[in-house]
Amino acid sequence: MLIYNNACSVPSSFWLTGIPGLEYLHIWLSIPFGSMYLVAVVGNITILAVVKTERSLHQPMYFFLCMLAVIDLVLSTSTMPKLLAVFWFGACSIGLDACLAQMFFVHCFATVESGIFLAMAFDRYVAICDPLHHTSVLTHAVVGRLGLAALLRGVFYIGPLPLLIRLRLPLYRTQVIAHSYCEHMAVVTLACGDTRVNNLYGMGIGFLVLILDSLAITASYVMIFRAVLGLSTSDARFKTLGTCGSHICAILVFYIPIAVSSLTHRFGHHVPSHIHILLANFYLLIPPILNPVVYAVRTKQIRERLLHIIKSGTQPRNI
Repeated sequence: MLIYNNACSVPSSFWLTGIPGLEYLHIWLSIPFGSMYLVAVVGNITILAVVKTERSLHQPMYFFLCMLAVIDLVLSTSTMPKLLAVFWFGACSIGLDACLAQMFFVHCFATVESGIFLAMAFDRYVAICDPLHHTSVLTHAVVGRLGLAALLRGVFYIGPLPLLIRLRLPLYRTQVIAHSYCEHMAVVTLACGDTRVNNLYGMGIGFLVLILDSLAITASYVMIFRAVLGLSTSDARFKTLGTCGSHICAILVFYIPIAVSSLTHRFGHHVPSHIHILLANFYLLIPPILNPVVYAVRTKQIRERLLHIIKSGTQPRNI
């Protein structure tokens, strides 16, 4: 590590603190965090397996659900193994390149997930407002292109974040990141020099992703609700809205933790640092845990397939 002016240095690695202020509880915190990570992995792999084997689920909504499952696996796996290593073994050191790679995966796939929710809102809009053309509009090829577009948008938006840090911010006041993973602002605040470009770009991407995506999703549901209110009977309205229930729950599960974490980070100056860090971890864990539960509970085909698998596994085999 090279040191300049007795203050700033060029680090080859950083030091993650885990949950600052709760270091004495790390071994105990590893139990709920490890359990949640295990549930997230098993749940999302189960969703992928069920959709793959059940041909009746080979529809646009469930293809998007599989994309969400893959994204949630990437998001949780980008941070949880390292966090558990910090909790269990005190393995707090992370190389500079590994830190920037973790930053990219976390922010990129959170952006991709928002894009998939937007694509799912479009799917629900076409299915309800123009049902006769749903299968011709949302073909398998179109679903694949929408997923690819969400991925490319995430790479395009987030790719500059680690590059701007690498190229513009070589010097740092300390190697210690008061966080459990390499979150963008947690790294930028340690840098020596002018960080305005990094701050503005990060805020701009947050606005583009969270605000514009949520507005577009809201607009699609306003049109959906208008179409539903035009149906002749209350039973038809209830049944049609029921097809949107899982998607609405998943959207709330994704956006509410991010909004709460962002608001407390920006305005909760008197909130203890460990609360900030716990919220930042929860918004990476809660959607991967709850998305499979929401869709398994609310989707008849997935629920029936899971019950069939469970019954098959518990029945005694004839020898």
